[in-house]
Amino acid sequence: MHAYRSHTCTELNAAHVGQEVRLSGWVHRVRDHGGVLFLDLRDHYGITQVIADADSPAFAELETVRAEWVIRIEGRVKARDASLVNPKLATGEIEVYATGMSVLGAADELPLPVFGETDYPEETRLTYRFLDLRREKLHQNMMLRSNVVRSLRNRMWGAGFNEFQTPIITASSPEGARDFLVPSRLHPGKFYALPQAPQQFKQLIMVAGFDRYFQIAPCFRDEDPRADRSPTDFYQLDIEMSFVEQEDVFAAVQPVIQGLFEEFGQGKRVDADWPRIAYRDAMLWYGSDKPDLRNPIKMQVVSEHFAGSGFAIFAKLLENEGTEIRAIPAPTGGSRKFCDRMNAFAQQQGLPGMGYIFWRKGDDGAMEAAGPLAKNIGPERTEAIRQQLGLGEGDAAFFLGGKPESFEAVAGRARTEIGRELGLTEENCFKFAWIVDFPMYEKDDEGKIDFSHNPFSMPQGGMEALEGDPLKVHAYQYDLACNGYELISGGIRNHKPEIMFKAFELAGYPKEEVEKRFGGMVKAFRYGAPPHGGCAAGIDRIVMLLADEANIREVIMFPMNQRAEDLLMGAPSEPTNEQLRELRLRVVPKD
Repeated sequence: MHAYRSHTCTELNAAHVGQEVRLSGWVHRVRDHGGVLFLDLRDHYGITQVIADADSPAFAELETVRAEWVIRIEGRVKARDASLVNPKLATGEIEVYATGMSVLGAADELPLPVFGETDYPEETRLTYRFLDLRREKLHQNMMLRSNVVRSLRNRMWGAGFNEFQTPIITASSPEGARDFLVPSRLHPGKFYALPQAPQQFKQLIMVAGFDRYFQIAPCFRDEDPRADRSPTDFYQLDIEMSFVEQEDVFAAVQPVIQGLFEEFGQGKRVDADWPRIAYRDAMLWYGSDKPDLRNPIKMQVVSEHFAGSGFAIFAKLLENEGTEIRAIPAPTGGSRKFCDRMNAFAQQQGLPGMGYIFWRKGDDGAMEAAGPLAKNIGPERTEAIRQQLGLGEGDAAFFLGGKPESFEAVAGRARTEIGRELGLTEENCFKFAWIVDFPMYEKDDEGKIDFSHNPFSMPQGGMEALEGDPLKVHAYQYDLACNGYELISGGIRNHKPEIMFKAFELAGYPKEEVEKRFGGMVKAFRYGAPPHGGCAAGIDRIVMLLADEANIREVIMFPMNQRAEDLLMGAPSEPTNEQLRELRLRVVPKD
């Protein structure tokens, strides 16, 4: 018999009754029933109940063990009484009568419990992450993640892609986030960077003639943390293809992602219809470029009904160029109580409030419009709004106005809140949409033109498009949204040096700067680059959705906290003077 176990803690069943076995694992919990001890022994695979009475040679030793001790049990498999069978356990038909016990690793008093799912402060959980990972839910999440990665690899190989690894130490690159810099010992004063993504390398792989590439790639970005984003590093399914257009990428990716969600979606419906929605329409209809299509509410522009109306705030607002009024329909939301609640929600979001109209049955039995806006604009305009929005008795609509960029985000959150409050958002399903036609450029806070998304995307219309207003240029850039999250971002690449130089020039990067920062890629494009494109899917976020978690740290084995600190390993840490001297660096004290 093996030194530690003949079986795992999930293998034993009624067929093993009478056999002598050996198990090893962690003490999950101990129950003393007055002369009879019941002990749940746990390993990676599951739980087996161990029993010992006063006649057992192991009884005295078992009385000394505590939760999370690692022990070895010798014993005999017994059938449980029919009334005591536990159908929730794979081993629920049997128990092991202990005849021997050895302590393999004793445990100190626990800083947080493993048994049960007690909610503990995140700082404690991350400091003792190795204990936190023993908890059932987190253990399941990590196994889900492992299986998702395995499935993605198999699906990509099955689709004719080849896996290649790209460098972890590389040159700094402006890709929308801060780099993590790595000082060079051999080249004092110079720095490498950890890659924000394998973007340039995967494009070079296409130039090198490898047609379909993928990689489960680690990416490093010095970002501010969010619930759905790791502040330091993350993993993505990185994909690139040669001789493709946008639709070719979509056709290759959908079976992989759809199949993955069908496999691990815990029975939730996975919609096969993935609509293409222009970025401009997504912001108009949903107030977000990652819309949750489970919510059927679609916002509309209703400016014409308020222009020159008796509602002076909106009427005067519309006299300014670039302003508009948008309506958020709220089917079944037609009560003053609900409307006041949503108005308060808007105030919590930093707005003065939201105007509203709701439709109800009047004293004469006919439908009437109610609310301050209805009184100000009159029945004719109110009826026109109702008809445009397709609403009826018992429904409501909310209104926001101004320059769209000033209220779109709040409108999107209000739409989400209305859908949730009214029970309109569909549960137990995954709904996907490709968001396309992203603007190539945007103005930054100082009014300068900058890339709005990936700087390596091909502008729609090529060089000719770059001769006009940069803010009107669209890129062959696309995202995949699912249930309110961005899962994939990608694009058809700019593979022509002359267009690349012009695209960067408009964003304030002269030719010399492009040559310096992207010299390898520019050089490669001069020696025959194929049209190519691809995308990257965030694995952490995919697993978060599949695990039905709201916080990405629940699906990362050893995550950083909100301050980008590793509380378990003590990172970041101060370097020694010897390390600094070797790198010829000096730390300037913080003011």
